[in-house]
Amino acid sequence: MTLTDDKRQSTNVWLLVLVASLGYFVDIYDLVIFSIVRVQSFQDIGIPADAMRTGGEYVLNMQMIGLLLGGVLWGIIGDKYGRVKVLFGSILMYSVANIVNGLVQDIHSYAWVRFIAGVGLAGELGAGITLVSEAMPRNKRGYGTMLIAGIGVLGAVVAFYVTEHFDWRKAYFVGGGMGMLLLLMRVGTFESGMFTQTMQKNVVKGNLAMLFQKKERFSRYLYCLLIGLPIWFVVGVLITQAPEFGHALGATDTLSAGKGIMCAYIGISLGDIFAGLLAQLTKSRKKAVFFFQVLIIVSSLLYLTSTGITPAKFIWLAFFMGFSVGYWATFVTIASEQFGTNLRATVATTAPNFVRGALVPSTFLFEFFVHRFNIITAAIVMIILLSGIAIFALSQLKESFDRDLNYVEE
Repeated sequence: MTLTDDKRQSTNVWLLVLVASLGYFVDIYDLVIFSIVRVQSFQDIGIPADAMRTGGEYVLNMQMIGLLLGGVLWGIIGDKYGRVKVLFGSILMYSVANIVNGLVQDIHSYAWVRFIAGVGLAGELGAGITLVSEAMPRNKRGYGTMLIAGIGVLGAVVAFYVTEHFDWRKAYFVGGGMGMLLLLMRVGTFESGMFTQTMQKNVVKGNLAMLFQKKERFSRYLYCLLIGLPIWFVVGVLITQAPEFGHALGATDTLSAGKGIMCAYIGISLGDIFAGLLAQLTKSRKKAVFFFQVLIIVSSLLYLTSTGITPAKFIWLAFFMGFSVGYWATFVTIASEQFGTNLRATVATTAPNFVRGALVPSTFLFEFFVHRFNIITAAIVMIILLSGIAIFALSQLKESFDRDLNYVEE
């Protein structure tokens, strides 16, 4: 291969990283937009004030079911037919869904459209990280996945500012429009060479049942899921329920969950970049994730012991907690590196969506502790429990940094 060919290949790889990053940016925008415009949109379609909380849970649960089903669907498609097909198919689905979302007139239509959007949203991150991990040199792929998440989660910040200047329907149109523009950028995106080679082999591809057929393989998959457990509890409970925690802590004023989420996502973006750099410097993804588990415990305890917390202090703590769970891309990268090419997309796509879904049982357990103790004690117990489980699971996984990914699961 000539020097010119090397430069051309390097340019193509980084273009792929850019496209995957922008795809995840739009993905995150569309993922959080409902949480931001829920009240305004419900008021507009005539949902009574006393039904907004339950109505919001209904719509979010439909989106979550879509994410879980989509994770399985796109993962199988990615291993059977290619990672690029997932990138095109998933973004087309959720872009159209978001445009339609701006036209709904009742809560049931709203919920079903969010279900369809959830199915589409499930494919973006796993396929992007799988494709980039397989296309980049193995000692540098952490940089690629770091940029995907670092740029991608800023979509939540843009979503917040878009809703500050446009009504909720236009905010959905903006998300759908960005997705359609991204489709044009994806023309010419190349398929992973590892996947192309695997297509020529007589091996089973994208079979979800394979994850459960061998004890060792299932344990490997389960440990991959468990290292991500604390992430969504921090965002989905500690920050989302900021008004309730603020009340319990004797806050000087009502804490804003919306501002907290925005600052947390800025923290997650910077955390993802730092986690990727730390893994590259230490040549260990496990050390990087362990460091962030310690940060989760420290930042959460600072928050949960802040008696008389002010809104300004909460903003900084939300940023710190967001930074501490900013190993999202590293978590997905570890999952993708633990499995062969014929199951890699299935694992990398289902893992983040199953971890999102794990917030449901985590919330039930949290409510159990709340009724036994109080909201602060319950949160402290949960964060230590979830991080403890994550640290144990991490200890059971093999280091995957610099691992050759060109192999298959038998």
